[in-house]
Amino acid sequence: MRSIHAIATAIPQALAHNGPLHARSDSNVISQQQLSINGLPYSTRTHWMRKANSALFDVLVCIGANSNRQTGDPTMHDAIAVIRNCSAVLTDPEGPYNLSPAETLPAFSQLSLYTNAEICPMCASAIRWAGFKEYIYGTSMDTLIEKGWGQIRISSMLVGEVLTNETDPYFLWQYDPDYACPEGCARKQESCAPVEA
Repeated sequence: MRSIHAIATAIPQALAHNGPLHARSDSNVISQQQLSINGLPYSTRTHWMRKANSALFDVLVCIGANSNRQTGDPTMHDAIAVIRNCSAVLTDPEGPYNLSPAETLPAFSQLSLYTNAEICPMCASAIRWAGFKEYIYGTSMDTLIEKGWGQIRISSMLVGEVLTNETDPYFLWQYDPDYACPEGCARKQESCAPVEA
């Protein structure tokens, strides 16, 4: 079985871990050399981690580097760069894959993403939405913070579940066929569609 790997290179911005969610996640991390996870031995993991480490300042095919300072795009962290680069490589009509956009989305489930350091929540969300098969990192976020990497403090207050009686109808119908469609729509087969005036 051939493995396909995406590699994110360059250490991401560290984020603050304050409050009750600050607990170290070391107990959930798999880093035992004798283990084989998802059919891949630890030696394969170390090979790709070394690739990520050796390419810290390069951007290669399906490899990305934190380039927010070069691009002026504050979201261009390493994992975002990898996702964009992999999408471009997979959909390139002259490239080896030549996938359509619709074919590219499920193709991410065949990719393993390696980074030399744990990624920020923004990148974690992007990795989740991309659907990578797995995500493997080297240095933990806690270690980065302990060693003085910058922290982001979120000064706004989290306020949730405001007017859920008005907002829920926009979302709940999508996965519940018994839920009423939003105003102006009607159920057609398994989905809701706009009612023609």
